[in-house]
Amino acid sequence: MIVMKFGGTSVGSVNAFAQVAQIVARSAAEEATKPRPGVAVITSAMSGVTNLLIDAATKAAHGSATSHHEITATLAKKHGEVLEHFIANRAERATLERMLEERLEEFERLCSSIAVLGELTPRGLDLVSGLGERINAPVLAAVLRSQGVAAESVDAVEIVATDRAFGEAEPLMEQTTERCRARLLPLMERGIVPVVTGFVGATLDGIPTTLGRGGSDYSGAIVGAVLDVDEIQIWTDVNGVMTADPRIVPNARSISQLSYEEVSELAYYGAKVLHPKTVIPAVRKRIAVRVLNTFEPEHPGTLILEHSNSEEYGSVKGITAIRGMTLMTIAGRGMAGVPGIAARAFGAVARSNANILMISQSSSEVNICFVIPHNSVASTEAALRD
Repeated sequence: MIVMKFGGTSVGSVNAFAQVAQIVARSAAEEATKPRPGVAVITSAMSGVTNLLIDAATKAAHGSATSHHEITATLAKKHGEVLEHFIANRAERATLERMLEERLEEFERLCSSIAVLGELTPRGLDLVSGLGERINAPVLAAVLRSQGVAAESVDAVEIVATDRAFGEAEPLMEQTTERCRARLLPLMERGIVPVVTGFVGATLDGIPTTLGRGGSDYSGAIVGAVLDVDEIQIWTDVNGVMTADPRIVPNARSISQLSYEEVSELAYYGAKVLHPKTVIPAVRKRIAVRVLNTFEPEHPGTLILEHSNSEEYGSVKGITAIRGMTLMTIAGRGMAGVPGIAARAFGAVARSNANILMISQSSSEVNICFVIPHNSVASTEAALRD
């Protein structure tokens, strides 16, 4: 039993959808012969769609009452091309076109409401930004059916329960486990591939949330963990985790094997191939994670395990970089030998809700340095000065 998550570029065009259908069909056939058969698919929005949705909502909050109309037309065309290419059955295509129209009407209403209020709240942003996945899951399920794969779309709002931290929601694993197993396992036992919306979930009272940008990876790991699958596959547009960003380092190579800890560090410090939280659910269940390339499916990619046996590149596996960071320093002779200075400093930083990525202290105890995102500098400095 496996979970296969496909990113935005993997479902970004008609040709990409065709490639995904071939990969899923082959995997479904292979899994059907195993003792624990079953395939679940997690999908992102089509490439670029989430950015368009967020851009429209942001412009609406700044007073634009019409800019979202153009984006609505773009989204209708982008998804309509896929339906026209794959869905020959007129009745099914009409049903999908109605679904698309209803979702886009919802998007229009949300943008109009945001424009009237003049404010984009985290809750409102989650409603808008999650629409791309909620459109795409029914489309991908229909494409799979058109290619001979039994598939059914499932909205993660129904099965992934989260807290109310809009924009960066965390799953409530007990409720999510119960809902996922009840909804997905019966489908998989009948040989049907559930196609689940990535990135989104909902509070216990049904309010849609999102798991943070890139959260479809996290969705795949959550579903894989609660179903106790044998492997979680992350399908993207590169040959696994690379030794460096290939856009910056042209001769970067794929790494055949990494540990959970190693890939977490790489992801946290800038490797974009995985969401930083992806491996957390997998670690708890000791499930293997494999990163693969949709457009080179024969490439072995990167296998992520509890312990890596690979020493092919020595102890240093890769190099990453994060932009938009600031090094902040607290210094002064009055700090030397004074107990509790670090605790007071980092207590103030915590109260400002800044995310500290690195900390260092001089041996003389008169200097503490830490790295935070640039957008947290003003609030952190104010908290420290207070």
